[in-house]
Amino acid sequence: MSQDIILDSQLQQSKNLAWWLYLIHGASFVFSLGAFSFIPLIINYVKRDEAAGTFVYSHHSWMIRSFWWYVAWIVVGAVLWITIIGIPLAFLVWGVAWLWKAYRLLRGFLDLNNNTPVPM
Repeated sequence: MSQDIILDSQLQQSKNLAWWLYLIHGASFVFSLGAFSFIPLIINYVKRDEAAGTFVYSHHSWMIRSFWWYVAWIVVGAVLWITIIGIPLAFLVWGVAWLWKAYRLLRGFLDLNNNTPVPM
């Protein structure tokens, strides 16, 4: 019985941390277009192993992958911007990347609140 309480407490702490990390990623995304998301990203990397074996682990991986794919698409847009001819396409890439990242943050946040893992 006491072991169940400890495990539930650890799971709840891990879930609370992931909840805050979603909020920080979201705030960074809204206020700096993700420029400061490296701060919660580092915490995701550090705390992910502590959540191993729980549904929260998938949320840390989800946030990490979301960050790196978003960076990749921002770089693709920057390369298109440099070509000058690709400027309209760069705006399209950045807009789609922004919508995709917003979807990933909202989907992950809702799944976390429902105590379910995000799809891998």
